[in-house]
Amino acid sequence: MMPLIPIARPWLDEREADAARRAILSGWVTQGPEVAAFEREFAEAVGAPYACAVSNATTALHLALLACGVGPGDEVVTVSHSFIATANAVRYCGATPVFVDVEPGTYNIDPLLVEAAIGLRTKAILCVHQLGMPCDLAALVALAGRRSLPLIEDAACAIGSEIRWNGAWERIGRPHGDVACFSFHPRKVVTTGDGGMLTTRHGEWDRRFRRSRQHGMSVPDTVRHASAQVVNESYTEVGYNYRMTDIQAAVGREQLAKLDEMIALRRARAERYHALLCELPIDLPEEPPFARSNWQTYCVVLHDGLDQGAVMQSMLDAGVATRRGVMCAHREPAYADGGWRAAGSLDVGEHVQDRGIALPLFHEMTDEQQARVVEALTAACALQTA
Repeated sequence: MMPLIPIARPWLDEREADAARRAILSGWVTQGPEVAAFEREFAEAVGAPYACAVSNATTALHLALLACGVGPGDEVVTVSHSFIATANAVRYCGATPVFVDVEPGTYNIDPLLVEAAIGLRTKAILCVHQLGMPCDLAALVALAGRRSLPLIEDAACAIGSEIRWNGAWERIGRPHGDVACFSFHPRKVVTTGDGGMLTTRHGEWDRRFRRSRQHGMSVPDTVRHASAQVVNESYTEVGYNYRMTDIQAAVGREQLAKLDEMIALRRARAERYHALLCELPIDLPEEPPFARSNWQTYCVVLHDGLDQGAVMQSMLDAGVATRRGVMCAHREPAYADGGWRAAGSLDVGEHVQDRGIALPLFHEMTDEQQARVVEALTAACALQTA
């Protein structure tokens, strides 16, 4: 039997191993100089004035919502059609997620539905660049400005993705809203094993993120260790242990150096999928004219008459791993008792969850592997349409 083709595989080699070794042998392995360097390099890579590293994207979302003043009794307009961390972060604040539906093709929040969902208790808008595909930021930024609401970008999947802004291509994370939150989970384009980053245009927010990620500490340990005088810190607010380690950051710096090559490889694979799959009874993901996706995930949607589970099992039997379409938080048992509301139908997101299939796509994928994926999907569809 041929080796299993995984849904994803991080691109890690001796460069990352050497970087981790460098951090380990430095004697400073928690948040320190490697984290500071990673933050500077990340900010430069996306064009952001401020970047703050944290333990993962969920903690990044939590800190972003807190910076917006989200608290108990408030509402945040967002999507259910996202990894559950998006909605969970709202609930961490004691607030209520107000779900709106997504657009077919891009699987992103539908800007036309957002304004009707805004109410007296709305404190922020939280959009998601789903699977790396940039959402319609121009419409959302304009709406947020009209309604005097902060706009948070869940950019967990979107490092390296671009949006056309005022006639020029700019990377997600610049940020175009108030703050953008990234993930470095192993399934993401850039990985540090786990980790996250917040980028913002607000200097005071960045300072708050840095305090909050380290228990609200008034003087960071890096400053105290470098001081020739005794310095005692204080804790003026309740904070969190949301720090990234220097080992992770050292790996992230090497990953970031590969970013342009990673994006080029993934975009070439997505283009090849478009060409090879266009005759099958599936809907392909759509890249709007204003967006350049990093293709963190390539998700197709089966036509009526094809069973998602059967297609996925047939492909697994052929040695090809897949995953179902993006989940909808409101359908999960953790949300069965309420704590959320929907501003209208969520039919599109539910449809994509029930009929969507994420296909393998990774940096070092070969033509032969991609051909096997296409062959397996073609055969699985044929079995059900014969």
